[in-house]
Amino acid sequence: MTKFFSMLFVFFLGCSGLAAAADRPNIVFIFTDDHCEQALSAYDPSRITTPNLDRIAKDGMRFDRCYVTNSICGPSRAVIQTGKYSHLNGFKTNGDRFNGDQQTFPKLLQAAGYQTAVVGKWHLLSTPQGYDYYDVLKGQGPYYNPPMITAGEDDQPVTRKHTGYTTDIITDKMLDWLKNRRDADKPFMVMFQHKAPHRNWMPGPKYLNWLDDVTIPEPDTLWDDYSGRTQSASRQTMTIRTHLNNNDLKLTGHGTMNPEQIKVWDAAYGPKNEAFLAARDSMTEEEIIKWKYQRYVKDYLRCVKSVDDGVGRVLDYLDEADLADDTVVIYSSDQGWYLGEHGWYDKRWMYEESLKTPLLVRWPEKVKPGSTNDDIVSNLDFAETFLDIAGVEIPDDMQGRSLVPLLEGDTPEDWRKTFYYHYYENPGAHNVARHYGVTTGKHKLIHFYALEGEKLDDWELFDLENDPNELKSVYGNPQYDQVQATLTVELARLREQFQVPPDEDPGRSRRRGRR
Repeated sequence: MTKFFSMLFVFFLGCSGLAAAADRPNIVFIFTDDHCEQALSAYDPSRITTPNLDRIAKDGMRFDRCYVTNSICGPSRAVIQTGKYSHLNGFKTNGDRFNGDQQTFPKLLQAAGYQTAVVGKWHLLSTPQGYDYYDVLKGQGPYYNPPMITAGEDDQPVTRKHTGYTTDIITDKMLDWLKNRRDADKPFMVMFQHKAPHRNWMPGPKYLNWLDDVTIPEPDTLWDDYSGRTQSASRQTMTIRTHLNNNDLKLTGHGTMNPEQIKVWDAAYGPKNEAFLAARDSMTEEEIIKWKYQRYVKDYLRCVKSVDDGVGRVLDYLDEADLADDTVVIYSSDQGWYLGEHGWYDKRWMYEESLKTPLLVRWPEKVKPGSTNDDIVSNLDFAETFLDIAGVEIPDDMQGRSLVPLLEGDTPEDWRKTFYYHYYENPGAHNVARHYGVTTGKHKLIHFYALEGEKLDDWELFDLENDPNELKSVYGNPQYDQVQATLTVELARLREQFQVPPDEDPGRSRRRGRR
């Protein structure tokens, strides 16, 4: 009889464990590099349709004001890992190295019984920690035939070369992990991370000629002359007019392609390039800039299209494997991007196009399908959200907020009304000045404090309701005295709240003179 009751106890304990596991949903975090809202049809259908990414929005929630803390690749990823601003997690610029020994959300999930994995772009220099499985691009990674790093038989990192288009390879690896490598008895968190659509926007074979017969609308600010802002806006080096090179424009180079891939590539780009080169000498400067814009934006959109295809394959598998109902699917990118707005490509600025990033969340039975949210949220919140979804205690030293209440349709009364931003990488690529600032979504105050090794004390204030394109700073305008004073006080408060130290060293200039 005793044996019977013992067996009965074990049975109920096991059932309880299964119930607990069922209460802890799986998490699939889909992450791209440099994907802006303007190239995701759930936000803006004017340039491209992304039906598979749109499925996440249709079945879940679209966030319309998701801001990044530091608009650049590596630092954004470090913020997501730690739930802390760049100055506290130690990764402020792409030249830094992430300290994987510190507390991260995957380590906490792992300790709570989750199986964790990361597949695709890592871009933090150090070996991933807190993951039961990793297979990540070496460095930035090329668009074709990427070397990828994974754990060998002795658990030490090994590099393996792959043949094919990187977006497709990452998707294949993601599906292989879901189908063959995960522990079906554990809830899982997997980061499915793409290189695309990062520079230099090399499309996959399927889309090399897509959009050839289409003219993409130009943004209203393509011809911006930067006259309404401080010197920083005009001293950058990221214009379509001047700074896109022949490799960016696919006039030269094949990257890491093999002969077979080169043949397919040249068949697509050769005739288009010959037509442009034959006409170039008779084209005006404006016509050449327009051509550059079309070439650039079409290649960018072609890269996004392959990402969308891969997302569709993963969503389909979740459905086929009966995992969808127990899985939270999150889509985001490391920051926004310029598709010709202000005449630019790249990111880095606190201006809207790079400050904002897409965020879509599908959580069956929790999130109302087709819902939207206009609260100020951030990549700073992702770590805490993942932990909250999993029922794991959130450490007090994380600096964001869990998005779970918002996903359930309930915005807490004390939810943030302002947001702090800080960019550090100058001197550096594209010569964007170091700056920090605060936004309410209606007004934005920015302080530019270092450029090309020299200290600055330049300020910009924007009325986003009346000037959504941020073309004219109203800093010092008497009509905005109260707004300016309020935001100045709030900026100081946020810097104190987030323990931001002074950044006194402007760095060394990379050039002898100024542009």
